[in-house]
Parts: sequence; structure tokens; C-alpha cells
Amino acid sequence: MLALAAGRRAKWVLVVFWVAVMALTGPFAGKLPKVEKNDAIAYLPASAQSTKVNNALARFPGGQQVPGVVLYVAQRGTITPAQRSLVARQRAEAARQVPDFKPQAIVFSRDKRALSYAFDVRQPDATKLTDDLSAVRKIVSGGAGLSGYVTGAAGLLADSVGAFHGIDGILLVVTALVVIVLLLLIYRSPLLWLVPLLGVVAAVGLSQWAVYQLATRAGVVVSGESGGILTVLVFGAGTDYALLLTARYREELRRHEDHHEAMVAALLRASPAILASASTVVLGLLCLLAAELNSESGLGPIGAVGIASALVAQLSFLPALLVVFGRRLFWPAKPTFQPGWEDSEGLWARVAAAISRRPRRIWSTTAAALVVLSTGLFALHLGLQPTQAFTNAPSSVVGQSLYARHFPAGGGAPVVVIAASGETGPVLSRLRGVPGVVAAAPVAASGGEVEVLAILSSAPGTPASFDAVRTMRTELAALPGARALVGGDTATTLDTNDAAARDRAVVMPLVLLVVMVVLGVLLRAVVAPVVLALTVVLSFAAALGVSTLVFHALGFAGVDQSIPLLAFIFLVALGVDYNIFLVSRVREESLVRGTRRGTAIALRVTGGVITSAGVVLAATFSALAVLPLVALVEIGFIVAFGVLLDTLVVRSVLVPALLSDIGGRVWWPSALARRDRASPADAPSGSPEPRPPSWG
Repeated sequence: MLALAAGRRAKWVLVVFWVAVMALTGPFAGKLPKVEKNDAIAYLPASAQSTKVNNALARFPGGQQVPGVVLYVAQRGTITPAQRSLVARQRAEAARQVPDFKPQAIVFSRDKRALSYAFDVRQPDATKLTDDLSAVRKIVSGGAGLSGYVTGAAGLLADSVGAFHGIDGILLVVTALVVIVLLLLIYRSPLLWLVPLLGVVAAVGLSQWAVYQLATRAGVVVSGESGGILTVLVFGAGTDYALLLTARYREELRRHEDHHEAMVAALLRASPAILASASTVVLGLLCLLAAELNSESGLGPIGAVGIASALVAQLSFLPALLVVFGRRLFWPAKPTFQPGWEDSEGLWARVAAAISRRPRRIWSTTAAALVVLSTGLFALHLGLQPTQAFTNAPSSVVGQSLYARHFPAGGGAPVVVIAASGETGPVLSRLRGVPGVVAAAPVAASGGEVEVLAILSSAPGTPASFDAVRTMRTELAALPGARALVGGDTATTLDTNDAAARDRAVVMPLVLLVVMVVLGVLLRAVVAPVVLALTVVLSFAAALGVSTLVFHALGFAGVDQSIPLLAFIFLVALGVDYNIFLVSRVREESLVRGTRRGTAIALRVTGGVITSAGVVLAATFSALAVLPLVALVEIGFIVAFGVLLDTLVVRSVLVPALLSDIGGRVWWPSALARRDRASPADAPSGSPEPRPPSWG
């Protein structure tokens, strides 16, 4: 079926088909951001107390609302009566122009250098909230010696949502430029780079259309983070598949006079490994469906759709385009028909020879170095406060810092308690006795329920604030008749952290198990999958360890809770991805040459193209560093560094050395382990070696 892409007539049908697909799916690039959800409460499972509180607020007058604070700070001295009048006028104007903006009473700080007022803003959706607060910010900007800020939970949420504005367009442009430059450097052709890029663009359009359908029809949660990762993942994986197929096609053009026959041979030999590697990544991503956090479980099908789109496009559209243009596409270095041509030796032949001479010394030294790099994990701190989530300092972050200087730090993000109205007194008594609670008062009642706001002395998202929320829940649980639930911004962050910890404990082992099963089926062995799985886990630990130290150097307060799991998914799945390209070739060569000789040959013939693919994938993920959110910068750096580490060290040195040292036993219990041929040191010099059918 795959060979149809090289058909003399079918190639034109496929080209027309994919041009139509690009025309139909292109508009969905602009639609996808409209279905994204970037507020933390949307990520939590329905069982979380924060989610239940948020749902309960819909039953109160005004519906679901987000609290915030407008802060004014005197640029010099204390607040004057004229400045107080200015604040009152701006407050009234904001309430008049933005109907969903509900300000409360103005209060002075103890030092009289600042004043503030709390507000609630209705949240039909995060985009509407952001638009409303943008209008409010224009009005309450200060003046007359005052600096005005909109902060608290609402302000931070608005800035977080705003950070994702235009993210897809920015990433698309940056990633495309990165891929174009790298393809020009790899191919050194003024024309060839365009064909893989067209395949990637088609895959991006198809994946965005499919994800839009998942969001609107299946309820899959799409966040700005997962939307951005989708773009770089499709570009990276799609370009990798293009590099691998094109390299094999170039090789077969030297063995076949007809370029249609060359493409058939390239597809038959390259596609099994590409299909196996893509399937491994897809299955690894789908393991995220077991996650509790909707943002993580949503990324599973989103990423799987992206990989599948890249695979389909690059195994149908790309070969059709390559055959349409023929050899002239490779100008100025057009491959010519050379009967009996074999791969020439070069850098990777020397690397393979060096590994073959001392495999045990090389793999043990390499593994020890990776263990040393992993020690950076001792400095790993998981968790970021809301004000630490940005690489820059938006006004809400500046305002929150100033607010904490003049008022109780938790005033901008009060804890929200929903309880039975008949138990209001005992609930208030319990809350006021919790260490760290400076105030608690009822603010609304509806249908036998009361809403209580509790102000903490500690800033939201800090360990002290989490301790206070946990204590509240424990104390209120002792009042069964109150049916009390504790939510709000700090509780949402706490529930998110707890869900993320649970997801790491469940999903990471599941991914590793799935990967090992896929490798076992592909390689028909038990030892090889275990060896490969251990190498990618060690590579992940080293990448996260080094990244932790880099983040400390960059001044990041910690690593976002979701990052270790996402990094594990990508690095383990993609690490195995590259190992499949190498080890599948090793197995094929081992059938006729023995494992040690087969490993050397496989590394020689695959080294260049797999390294190029790894560099491209790392470069595409590094494009995430242009965005102003710490979590995206962190995942971009970890995956980029981890892919380079895996491509240049693990796949190029550690794995070949282990295979050479273990020898035929690595294929146990398959028949290949029992009939593995002699090592190259035992082979007669100059004896002919038949070339097995393989993807190259």
C-alpha cells in the first residue's frame, strides 16, 4: 500500500489530495486558540475540592466569579485626599464601563502609602475575563503620583491567559524558520528543503483540524501549552521522518536507474522502522490518558494525533512529491545510478570501529558520566508560585509583590469555602482558629449554602498557604453537617500539585511498560528492550539533572509540577524512537553478519541521518524558549537538551557499546540469540558480506 505513493499515476492523485487537505484544514489554525482553556481550574478532575467549589459558585448570585485586587501605591510619601478622590472616580468608572466588574470598599494600608480594594469579576470564560480586566487596567492606571495595578488571582489569571495570545502563530513562524535553516544546512540544496517542509505544513494543518474536532466534539481539554507543544512536535517528528525517508531514497537512487523503483525500495525498507517508532511515541503519549490532570490527559490524544498526522503526511505526500520532481530535486548533488554502489566509510565508521575495540570500557565510562549528570536532581525543586510562572514581570506580578509589602499577602487570592448555611457559626469559628488565617467572613448565601472568604497571611502558592488550606480541610471535615468544601486559587494550586504527583507515580511506570512491550514485539527479544529502556531512563535522569542546574542559573524558582512527567513522556518515547532506527537495523544486519559486526555497520550507515534528525527535533523544541512562560521554557530546554544527549551520546555511544559487549545474547530468547554469527574479529579478511534488506 505504501508503495502507491511512488506510482506513476497515483503520485499525482496523492499530490492533489494533499493540496485539497491543506486548503480545507488551513483555517483551523486560527480556530484552535478559541477552544483552548488556560485557567488552572479547568485542568483539575471533577473529584477535586477546588473543582467542586468552582461548580458550587455557579449556584450563587453572579455565577462563577474570580477575586482580585486593585492596588494603588504612592510614588512619594503617603496617600493624599486628592489621590483618594482619584481612586474613587476611577473605581466608579471601571464599574460603569465593565458590568461584570464588582468592586468592594477601599481600604488603606497601615503605613498609608498604599490603598486597595478587592473585586470580583464574572468568569464565563478566560478570554472574556481577560478582555474585561484589560478594560479595567486602562481605567485604573493611576496618575497624580499614584501607580495602579490589577493583581490577585484575577490579574494573574488574565496575564497567564494573555501570555498564550498569538502563541500558535509565533511558534509556527519560529519553528518553520528553524526547520528551513537546518534543512538547508543538511541538504545543501536550494530546492530539496521545500518538499519536506510542505509535508510538515500539511501535517500541521491536519493535526490542528483533528485536535479542534477532539476539543469541540469529544471534550478533550486543549491548553495553550498543549497547542504549542503540538506545533513543535509535528514539525520535529515530521522533519525527522522526512530526513530518514529522503536519506534512504537518495541511497536507493544510486542502486536503481528508475526513480519510481528507488522510492518503492526506500518505502519498503524505511517505513517499518518509521512506523514502529511512530507507534511507540503514539502509545507513550496515549498513556497520558491515565493522568488525572485534564491538561496532561488532554495532551495524550493531542500529541498522538500530531504524530499520526506527521506519519501519514510524510509516508504519502512526501514520497509523491519526491517522485514528481525526481533526481533534479537534489541539485547540485544529484545522486546518479551506480550499479553495485555501497555506503562509503567516514566519521561514523571510525566511531563504530573505536566502540568495537573497547565496548565495555566505553559503555561503563559513558554510563558513569550520565550518572554524574543525574546528580543535579538533588537540587530539583518542584512547584512554582503563581507569581513565578512568567519569564518576565507582567503588571499583576509587580502588583502582587507590592501588595504583599503593604497588606496581608493572601488578600489578593482569598480561600473560598462553601458550606451549609446552618453551620455558618461553627465554620467561621474553625476557620478563624487555623494558623495563618487573618480574617474569615461570609459574603453570600444561596439555596441553603453560604460562601465564606478566608484571608491568609501568606502569599498564594507558598508552602505556608498550602499548610493553611490542608488544616482548613481537616478542621472542617470534623463538622460533617457543614458539608464544607475548600477552594479558591491557593487550593486549586494545591490540588493541581497533588494530582501532578499522582500522575507521575502512575503514568511514568505505565509508559515504561508500554515502551518495553512494543520493543519486545518489534525486536522479538526480552533482553534488548530492557537494555534500551534502562538507557533512555538514564538519559532522562541526566537531562533533568543538568536542566535543574541550568534553571537555577537562570534564576527560575523551581520546575513546574507538570514538567517531569511531560519530559519523561517525550524523552523516553523519542529516545526509544531513535533507538528503534538504530537497533532495528542492527537486528537486520545481525541476521547475516552477527551482532557485533552488525552493530558497527548499523551505526555507520544510520549515524549521520539519525544525528541530523535529533538536531532538528531538539531545535524545534528549543523554539518554546521564545515564549514568556517558565513552564514552556523548561519543557523546551529539557526536551531539546535530552534529545541531543540521547542522539549524540546514548544512541551513538552507549547503546552500540552495550550491544557489542553483550553480543548475540541481547536477542534472547529469540532464535537469533542461538545462531548469532561470529564476531568480525573471527571473520575471514576480505570475505564478501551479503547486504540484507533494510531501511538504512
